[in-house]
Amino acid sequence: MMNFFKNFSKDEDGAVTVDWVVLTAAVVGLGIAGVATIQTGIGTAATTISTDIGTNADNTLSAEQ
Repeated sequence: MMNFFKNFSKDEDGAVTVDWVVLTAAVVGLGIAGVATIQTGIGTAATTISTDIGTNADNTLSAEQ
C-alpha cells in the first residue's frame, strides 16, 4: 500500500492535462475580453456614423427645398 502512495505522488501524467486546461482557459478568457472590447468600439463607431448620416441627410434635404 505504501508503494502505491509513493508511485501516485511521483506520477505526473495528470499534470499535463492541468497545464492544458489552464492554458485553454486563459486563451478563452483573452478571446472574450478582446471581443468585448472590439464590440464596444464598433458600437460607438456605428452610433457616430448613424448620427452623422442623419445630420447630413437633414442638411441635404433642407438645402434642396
